[in-house]
Amino acid sequence: MQWIAMLTMLIDHLGVVFFPDQIWLRIIGRIAFPLYAYLIVIGYQRTRNYRNYLIRLGLLAIISQPVYQWAFDTTQLNVIVTLFVGLLLLKLMDMTKNNKPLQLAIAAAVLVLSLFFSLDYGAYGIALMLIFRYVKKEQLLIYHALLELLFLFVWGIQFFSLIVTYFISFQPNNLAKADRLQVPRWLWRSFYPLHLLILALLQYTF
Repeated sequence: MQWIAMLTMLIDHLGVVFFPDQIWLRIIGRIAFPLYAYLIVIGYQRTRNYRNYLIRLGLLAIISQPVYQWAFDTTQLNVIVTLFVGLLLLKLMDMTKNNKPLQLAIAAAVLVLSLFFSLDYGAYGIALMLIFRYVKKEQLLIYHALLELLFLFVWGIQFFSLIVTYFISFQPNNLAKADRLQVPRWLWRSFYPLHLLILALLQYTF
């Protein structure tokens, strides 16, 4: 899944920077975010050291921000920030699991606040992480589709991200085949800021 996530994100960003009129590149790119969101949720469930995991993701978000702004000429916060907020929320949700009203209040507060901050994928991305964490696999596609309908006027082609959720729910073995060739840890962790830096250099060089 990591290879697919990186490749589709690269294709998406190539479309944004160099081929904005080629919508098919952006459609392919819709596969990337739900994979990253799902992998963060899986990582949260499997990590032996949540604190280190959170710190590592936070540092990556900070490192990525300057090159993200440079590559896309934006003041928006990068998607790693969104994943960081989602990871923090997952922990808060588990810490308050015995107090459902408080748990729901925390989730609602984070989602509402994310609407007022310029986060890449914002409330949509955080809500998708909650769906991957708390919804049963056979119901994932339904909840994800409802989320897409909620954000229809904002996203449009984001509906193609349902392809990922379909495979997670009903074809997990086929999706797992992509993990046979493991991604080196250094590449997985550095790919986001590294590929943005290369795109930015190419964009301002030529």
